Amino acid sequence: MLKGYTKQENGVNYSMYYRTALDKPFEKVLTTTWKDNFYILGFDYTTAYPHDAFVMSNLDSDTNEILLYDLAKKKTIKKVYSNPVFDVGGLNRSRKRGYEVDYYYYTGEKSVTIPVSDTYKKIHAKFEQQFKGKDFYITNKTDNEDKYLIYISSDRLYGKYYLYDVAKDSFKEIMNLMPQLKEEEMAEMRPIKFKSRDGLTLYGYITVPNIVKKDEKVPLIVNPHGGPYGPRDEWDFNPETQLFASRGYATLQINYRGSGGYGKKFLLAGSKQIGRKMLDDLEDGVAYAKSLGFIDENRIAIYGGSYGGLATLGSLVKTPGLYRCGVDYVGVSNLFTFFKSFPPYWKPYLRQVYEQWYDENDPKDQKIMREVSPALNVDKITKPLFVVQGANDPRVNINESDQIVTNLRKRGFDVPYMVKYDEGHGFGHEKNRIELYESMMGFFAKHLKSDLLKNDTNTLKK
Repeated sequence: MLKGYTKQENGVNYSMYYRTALDKPFEKVLTTTWKDNFYILGFDYTTAYPHDAFVMSNLDSDTNEILLYDLAKKKTIKKVYSNPVFDVGGLNRSRKRGYEVDYYYYTGEKSVTIPVSDTYKKIHAKFEQQFKGKDFYITNKTDNEDKYLIYISSDRLYGKYYLYDVAKDSFKEIMNLMPQLKEEEMAEMRPIKFKSRDGLTLYGYITVPNIVKKDEKVPLIVNPHGGPYGPRDEWDFNPETQLFASRGYATLQINYRGSGGYGKKFLLAGSKQIGRKMLDDLEDGVAYAKSLGFIDENRIAIYGGSYGGLATLGSLVKTPGLYRCGVDYVGVSNLFTFFKSFPPYWKPYLRQVYEQWYDENDPKDQKIMREVSPALNVDKITKPLFVVQGANDPRVNINESDQIVTNLRKRGFDVPYMVKYDEGHGFGHEKNRIELYESMMGFFAKHLKSDLLKNDTNTLKK
């Protein structure tokens, strides 16, 4: 039977309802805002009492934590697990052993698993020994829990599946998803941590091409993730950064304020900071990357998709002297037209958008929106730009890319513009993706390769 549900109210509130029996009415347990988390992970089946549940919550904490909660009495029984810096991801339990908790997990600088049960502690130790230095995940197991299907990956390994036989204590490789890729030929992705100019601790990653040697400096591509609110970059095999590394470029990925996974305060620190402090975080990340000693500060580019495209355009407006060029992939360029083109499935979240992004009805926010909309500030863009767009994009309308290209071309700039009429919010067709990356690599080579810089006549002038 349906025991509970959550209902969105007024665009910013969420109420959870629960009933204690089939013949009982649903009663409201609590109401939260979009800034808070409270949702059921699963019921506690280790006792006869049917209303205790494991919930994920940040109502009384900064980071998401796991609580044991009595839904009938509407009160917290105890805190089960939390981390002071990173949001907890969840828990895993054993059906065979009466739903005993086996482990908790979260994503920090890398994926972290916290073994709990005695049974799983022994198994986890075997996995750690077998897959040293790699992330491993239990993707499935038999009902008897005598065989486990494990997925392993790392910054240099795309992914493999293994079968672990408990009785035989043996591992067998089932499938290598990309056998043509050799780990030793792939680039290292290093977790990084530094302070922003206003004292916020920022995390991120830098992928280092294998050609980096002592006293040798390489070009850098800054790659802000999309969203912007909620998603984050993680330590894993990233095909794009590996492609860039194979061409000799380092890649910097910063989980700027507003990114998910670092608690409520960090998420809310990004509210109404698009085009402002969120770009400061990228600039501070570049400064940190330079301090590592292997980045050529005269050869830095920026590239991103969706919000990352907006961050690319915004960076070329805000700090044109920092970058040699940029690639805007299905990016927003004008906040006013972007809001007007929201797809219907975004309309219920409009009030939340006004609180996180900017309120188009507020005169003070309107002023900021004009200042941070790149299409309205093209006079400040002085570096080469490559724009990429799917004509059928329901999230970022093609008008967003058309505006930035048209406004720059009116100033006499040659802006390469790739439009695919069989694509939406990002390219899905293989032939289009190949053309995109071939063109992007050519664009970066033209503007970042040292032997070509002396012949680069494409730096834009006001």
